[in-house]
Amino acid sequence: MALTLLNEMQPFNSMLYTFESHAALKSTLLESTDEILMGFIQTENKAALDEIYRRHHATIRAVINRVLHNDQSVEDLLQEVFMEVWRMAPRYSAAKGKALGWIITLARRRAIDRLRREQAYSRVEERYQKETEQMPESWTHTNGCEDVETADLRRVLGKIVAELPEAQRNTVILSFYKGMSQREISVQTGVPLGTVKTRLELAMRKIESKFKEVNSEWPALHAAA
Repeated sequence: MALTLLNEMQPFNSMLYTFESHAALKSTLLESTDEILMGFIQTENKAALDEIYRRHHATIRAVINRVLHNDQSVEDLLQEVFMEVWRMAPRYSAAKGKALGWIITLARRRAIDRLRREQAYSRVEERYQKETEQMPESWTHTNGCEDVETADLRRVLGKIVAELPEAQRNTVILSFYKGMSQREISVQTGVPLGTVKTRLELAMRKIESKFKEVNSEWPALHAAA
C-alpha cells in the first residue's frame, strides 16, 4: 500500500518540482541584468524575452513614436522589433555594449525603414502630380468626371502594380488600396510578418523604378489615352 501511495504521489511531486523550477527561473530572470537576459534569449528562452519586453517596451515604443507618429504603425512595429530581438539575439555581444542600447538602435533603424516604405507610395503620387502641374494646359483638360491627370495617375500606377509578381501585387493591394497594416495582412493571408515586410519593400522599389521610367513619356502616354 505504501508503494501504491508513492506511485500515486509521483505525478504530484513532478508537478510540484516543475512549478518550483519555473518559480526559480522567474526569480532568476527578474534579478538578471539585461545582458544576462540576452544570453538566455540566445538559448531560445522565451521567458527571458518576455522579461526584456516587460522592462523596456515603453522605452522602445517612445523611440519608434519619435519617427512614425502613427499609433497603429507604432504598435505594429513594437511587436516586430521584439520579434527581431528574438531572431537576431545570436548577433548581440555584451562586449560591444549594453543590451538596451542595442535594442534601441535596432528599433530606430526599423522605424526609419518603415517610414520610408510608408512614404514611398505617397512620393510616387506626389511626383506624378508635380509632373501633371507642369504639363501644357491642353494636356490637362477634364473629361466631365475626373481630370486627365488623376485618370492618368490611376492608369499608370495601376499598370505598374498589375505587372508586379502576384505575391507582391496582392500585398500592395491589401496595404495601400485596402489600408491594412502589415500585421493584418499577415493574419489574413497566413504569410509570416517578415515575408509581408519583404514583399512590400521589393514592390515599392519596383514601383518607384517604373515610375521614373514613365516620367519622360508624358506625350506618348496622353497620345495613347
